[in-house]
Amino acid sequence: MSAETLALRAGYPAGAAPRAAAGRGHGFSIPSLEGIRAVAVMIVFIAHCGLQHLVPGGFGVTIFFFLSGYLITTLLRREYEQTGTISLRAFYLRRVYRIFPPLYLVLGILIALDATGVIGNGDLPLKAVLAQVFHFTNYYMVTFSPAESAPLVTYTGPFWSLAVEEHFYLFFPLCLLLLLRRKAPLPVVLGIACAVVLAWRCFLVLTMSGADDYTYHATDTRIDSLLFGCIMGLWLNPALDPAPSRVGERGWLALCAAGVALLAVSFLYRADFFRDTFRYSLQGVALFPLFWCAVRYHRWALFSWLNSRPVRGLGIISYTFYLSHYAAIHLTEKAFGLGQVAGGVAGFVAAVAFSTACYWLIERRFAALRRRLHREPSAAPRTAAAQ
Repeated sequence: MSAETLALRAGYPAGAAPRAAAGRGHGFSIPSLEGIRAVAVMIVFIAHCGLQHLVPGGFGVTIFFFLSGYLITTLLRREYEQTGTISLRAFYLRRVYRIFPPLYLVLGILIALDATGVIGNGDLPLKAVLAQVFHFTNYYMVTFSPAESAPLVTYTGPFWSLAVEEHFYLFFPLCLLLLLRRKAPLPVVLGIACAVVLAWRCFLVLTMSGADDYTYHATDTRIDSLLFGCIMGLWLNPALDPAPSRVGERGWLALCAAGVALLAVSFLYRADFFRDTFRYSLQGVALFPLFWCAVRYHRWALFSWLNSRPVRGLGIISYTFYLSHYAAIHLTEKAFGLGQVAGGVAGFVAAVAFSTACYWLIERRFAALRRRLHREPSAAPRTAAAQ
């Protein structure tokens, strides 16, 4: 049976279906996700080049959260549908082999440079190191920062978002498995969870001094940014589910336009209460149609550039790029005495070079080591994004 026939039977327009294998044990990939990663990491990078007043770097993190929730839920859902269960052991092994090697490499290098005074003053608190080693960077930041007596490891500020994702990875697979076995209405349950998190943010902002720092960094106030992606993974998944029969291409274009309008509101409306509470929820809703169309209609001119080789290439190395980009920007500026623009260009080149080397020498080798040492269920998806 041709790919076009499979696409049409699955509810995809001809030529627009993601490359999702139909049989057990086959590879599985979702168009545009690497490109979306590249967009997210470039938003963060440009903001950290000193242009945060023009580019909302935090929105790049929100995109990462949505994408992580969607991808992880899609892979876990697919595994459950093919095997009747979710292998928690295989899931956590994939995360360990994928996340830990680049993270601890970059963190180790920066700790060594900071402790020896190369990039810091050599006075590095042990509790800061332990917080980052054990994935509590975000809560360390809201507890101690900006106290100079307890600084983070220099240039590791962006690591807070990794802590949020690690906390999500720790609990979500088990929760999803339990809910699937009980045949709970998962999109409804997760939607209620998003509403609870929003209410929690509102309560904190109304009752706690300096709540804006907490609501931005803490897992309990940002987890809904991942849950919105999880909802798409379970409901109207563009890679797994038929398209709604009543919404054609023009309808999805209109929804995308509405999503862009909602994002514009989230950027332009500057009231403190809104920015610390409803902004994250509004962005989660706005990203839904944009993600959906980027995957389902990935051959549209509006989204096809996400799958071009250079953009996908940056997406593939985006994890280590995210870990190292902040240090690369500042180290190149200091080493060569560069200005903002030249420093940003040099930092980008340095981060890409470092991340590419890590991808080939570390990430791919650890992925191969995992496959060699740990036999996984035949339905486990074999995709770079899942490794």
